[in-house]
Amino acid sequence: EVFERARGGVLFVDEAYTLTPRGEGNDFGQEAVDTLLKLMEDHRDEVAVIVAGYPAEMDRFMDSNPGLASRFNHRVEFPSYSDDELVTIVTRMAATSGYECGPETLTALTAHFATVERDGSFGNARYARQVLERMITRQAGRLVGLGASATREDFTTLLPADLP
Repeated sequence: EVFERARGGVLFVDEAYTLTPRGEGNDFGQEAVDTLLKLMEDHRDEVAVIVAGYPAEMDRFMDSNPGLASRFNHRVEFPSYSDDELVTIVTRMAATSGYECGPETLTALTAHFATVERDGSFGNARYARQVLERMITRQAGRLVGLGASATREDFTTLLPADLP
């Protein structure tokens, strides 16, 4: 059904490796992969299929069916975001939610991201979002201590102390 809706356009499958079996009982993922492969062949001129995921897991996905890797003849690997790019992501997400980060907070964020290991499971923008969510939670705890003296600026400004 999803493939049919994508005909004439693009089918994007994020974390495609989750379809491949891990030897855990009744896993219908392999059936989905096999069906996708057949549909890709039968409708190769009607739909572009893009699969995405972590490199090692995508290797396992491509190995799950002998004909799968040959159907995906382009592979693009993206590097992890830089510290500055992660800071930009946090500040833009913060602004969208009505928060701002002052210069000291931006410096603290850059220092924080510089300490984060960028291994195979690093979540890039997802990690930046999680940092922001933790900052907002910590800010709320900090504001409780201010009580009625809290200002509008206190409620909208994230401080270095709010970093996890």
